Amino acid sequence: MVDVDIALHQKVREVGNLVARLSEQVGSVSGQVQSVEARQQQTSSELQQLRADFLAFMQTSQLIANVQRAETRIGVIQDELDHEYGHHKSVRRTAVGMLQAFDVGIVSEDSVRTVSDQLMLQTPRYWLAPALVALASWSSDDRDLCERAVDEAFRRSPGRTSLFFALVLRRQGRRQGAVRWLRHYLLAQDPARLGREFAVILESIAQGAFGPEGREMLDTALSEWRELLTADTDTRARQAQRWRDEIESLRAPSARAEFPRLAAVSPQWPELDAVLAAARTHQHVLDKYRAIMEREAEPTGRLEDTVDDILDRLVSEYDNDELPLRRDLAFNKKVVEHNGDLDSAHKDTDADSASYEETLDYLTVQSAAALNPQAIGTSGATQRLAVAACHEWFFQAHTGFTRDARGAVPQDVQAVFGTTHSVGAQTFQLPPWQGSFTQPLAANEASLAAHWDQHMAPFIAALAYPMVRKVLPPVLVVAGILLLIGQISLPFALVAALVTGGVWGLVIHKQAKAAQNHQANARRLLEQAKLDSLHQLRGAAAELTDWYDRFRAADAVEAQCRELITSLATAQHGASPFEGRTVLKEDHR
Repeated sequence: MVDVDIALHQKVREVGNLVARLSEQVGSVSGQVQSVEARQQQTSSELQQLRADFLAFMQTSQLIANVQRAETRIGVIQDELDHEYGHHKSVRRTAVGMLQAFDVGIVSEDSVRTVSDQLMLQTPRYWLAPALVALASWSSDDRDLCERAVDEAFRRSPGRTSLFFALVLRRQGRRQGAVRWLRHYLLAQDPARLGREFAVILESIAQGAFGPEGREMLDTALSEWRELLTADTDTRARQAQRWRDEIESLRAPSARAEFPRLAAVSPQWPELDAVLAAARTHQHVLDKYRAIMEREAEPTGRLEDTVDDILDRLVSEYDNDELPLRRDLAFNKKVVEHNGDLDSAHKDTDADSASYEETLDYLTVQSAAALNPQAIGTSGATQRLAVAACHEWFFQAHTGFTRDARGAVPQDVQAVFGTTHSVGAQTFQLPPWQGSFTQPLAANEASLAAHWDQHMAPFIAALAYPMVRKVLPPVLVVAGILLLIGQISLPFALVAALVTGGVWGLVIHKQAKAAQNHQANARRLLEQAKLDSLHQLRGAAAELTDWYDRFRAADAVEAQCRELITSLATAQHGASPFEGRTVLKEDHR
């Protein structure tokens, strides 16, 4: 029996050691599992960050490549322009210089003749070269050569030649001849397909360059053109759309930074943001066009200076053959300006498309002069008159913009909560909750709190330690020890059962305590998340009240904007926008 007792003691110690080692290994495995989970989450985060960094690098590389290609293309295009059309610049610089030389009389006729002959030889297809030969021969009283040069210039570009000589004659005080050339130009024009030089007509009207006779002729012709073109419904709609696009381009930026809580919880935020931006657009429109209409033009004291400026605009216009290259050059410059952003470059280039079209209808030229005068080379004075002329389309576009913006105000603004929270190795997913701000805030808070409690309680309860399932195996093992070993030696069976049960009990107690702590931590985290949700709901409700206040204040500016647009109908004292130029004393002579 002594040998049996010793053997049983050894077996019991071995069992106890095995149970202890098993407990240590279980704890070690549990720690390793948690470590692996943490590393997995870290790896996932690092992979996401790496992906974001890679995409950002790819985007940056693409933008840099776009800029480099654009810069290379700019150099190529400029070389091609210099090679193919560089000689046109010399002709353009010479044109007004020749007229000013006639004024002061310090250049000999032979010198003028020599320069004009050289430019004619260097630019065999350019309309301005024979026009300069005509001027030189005119100054030297060579009638035959002058007529042949005029015919050649007219053959190359009838519109520009007619305008050029109309302005030259007007500059020299020959009003009747200037009006004849102007009439000749107008009779040859198709109001639906005007050349790019027509912008000079608008500039001449704004500056009063053609005197009373010319102004009256232009007023009659343009009124007839306008009536003809506006008879078409589609044409009127296109002009109104151009002004609608102008208003949209002045749209205020997003107000997300002003309403962070409302933007985070409300699915209607995109509509709210768009409506507020539209309402704030009225102030931008009002500021821009009030400044345009209040800007007073200051005409020069000498007619010659005014006409010289207009001539500069006329002769500096690119030839139609240059337009494809000029359009390509403008696009690539925009790419560099926008640091490689092709979409922004295309958008800006499209906004200036009127400056690269060979022909435009009269209404489009008028709208371009009002909306983007730089695109067609007109001045601020012309823009002011053109804006007044376009008041009908401006009013129509603004009315439609306001109607659409007000109609887009959401009637029911809601709040939605459905967030995910990490609680140790588990993840709690709050099912979506939806409430309406048309309901009292207290009711929404109570509903959201109840929603949290409803789904939070079973999740926390599920984190409790499964005591029954964990205790059952050691109970069965202890019972087996007592049953099997007790038949041989009850005292040793009791000792073995006590050691086994004690060690296993310690393991279970440790696990139960950890589960209890985990459960308490989860309850604390989710209670805090619940409290944060309620605070966010209250903040969103307060921000919605602020939103309505700011929307009403911004929308109130619409009346001032509408009043300004309506006043354009009577601007310049008549239906025609081109009657406001004060007649100079010399126009009465």
